[in-house]
Amino acid sequence: MDHPPPQTSASRTGLIRSMARGFLGRCPHCGEGRIFGRFLKVRPECERCGLELHHHRADDLPPYVVIFLVAHVVGYLILELEMGYDVPLWFQFTFWPLATLGMALALLQPVKGAVVGLQYALGMHGFAKLPSAASEGPEESRFGPADERAPDARAGLGRA
Repeated sequence: MDHPPPQTSASRTGLIRSMARGFLGRCPHCGEGRIFGRFLKVRPECERCGLELHHHRADDLPPYVVIFLVAHVVGYLILELEMGYDVPLWFQFTFWPLATLGMALALLQPVKGAVVGLQYALGMHGFAKLPSAASEGPEESRFGPADERAPDARAGLGRA
């Protein structure tokens, strides 16, 4: 059985690894540079590998994902607390808004980083081009080598 060759810097990082690196606030390509310059401000490029990050379009997806996750977790916990215990109303009105806000703020940056990693792995919004130092060799997409049927076949989603 053929095993895939080890990943080199000239190939695109896979989907799961790119999203995990973004979730941790690291560059989805090299995993060493930081994505964020400020809390939610993405750096123009990675200081380690030179991957351009300025053209990402994370826009509305991270808040939607965070709202979805936090609402389900907090809603479940409120329901369990109400059904199992007799908790004073003043505690409910002070604790749950603070817990919701804290969870949302804690998840917003990692989720945005994961979305930037997702866009990188899929070659979206200008991420079709790898950093100049790494683009010397043939680029392969996460699905395998480029299609040899076309005369000018390149991996990715077409012309950027």
